[in-house]
Amino acid sequence: MSANCRLNSDIRRALEAGVKTEQSEVSRGILEKLLQNADIAGRKEVPICQDTGMAVFFIEIGNEVLVEGETIGDAVNRGVAEGYTEGYLRKSVVRDPLDRVNTKDNTPAVIYYDIVKGDKIKLTFAPKGFGSENKGGVKMLNPSDGVDGVIDFVVETVRKAGANPCPPMVVGVGIGGTMDKAAVLSKKALTRDIDVRNEKPYYAELEERLLERINLLGIGPQGMGGTTTALAVNIETYPTHIAGLPVAVNINCHVARHAVREI
Repeated sequence: MSANCRLNSDIRRALEAGVKTEQSEVSRGILEKLLQNADIAGRKEVPICQDTGMAVFFIEIGNEVLVEGETIGDAVNRGVAEGYTEGYLRKSVVRDPLDRVNTKDNTPAVIYYDIVKGDKIKLTFAPKGFGSENKGGVKMLNPSDGVDGVIDFVVETVRKAGANPCPPMVVGVGIGGTMDKAAVLSKKALTRDIDVRNEKPYYAELEERLLERINLLGIGPQGMGGTTTALAVNIETYPTHIAGLPVAVNINCHVARHAVREI
């Protein structure tokens, strides 16, 4: 409920910075309205956006943890059902991709598990709206395409997305692994605060290069033009095969909702 109703501080700071730097008067006004909307949502405890997303979880489980009773997945889905019902959040999940019958409690969640050292469970929750989710993409580049091929694919994906993801957007990029691993990495990248750069200097610099290229597209806030098309680009990587260069792009709207809790 909190993730859907409260704007994270890193996003707020980026929007406030955009108000100061945005060159278009119309788009500057849009950024101000987005901040006002977030203020109202937080004060009244109502969703920042009507699309309260599909519940996505990244769960790190300590190798010393013993879970008794129901499974973690069952507990998470029970929590999602309670949160979306008690919080009057829109239920957007259908039980089957083709018969389209709503489950009426926004379950099941999409859950990714990692086993780590320790005696705690860390849950990262990201309600993912589909106005932005629908505009992502995966491409299996050739290794010879190199960094230029990665840049071209990311920028072109954002260009094609245009105003549909409700910019200014946050762009998650996954590079490496397999096709599916790159896609998961691109979504996980969106759960990192946007004022935290990749820990590897090479990729931190690439994040900045991509952000500059994307903001030159001129899409702007809500597609009205200007210099604030994206607030950040977050990259996550993984080793890959000698014959491959998988790249995935996952886009978030300006809210970039996520929350972290540790048990």
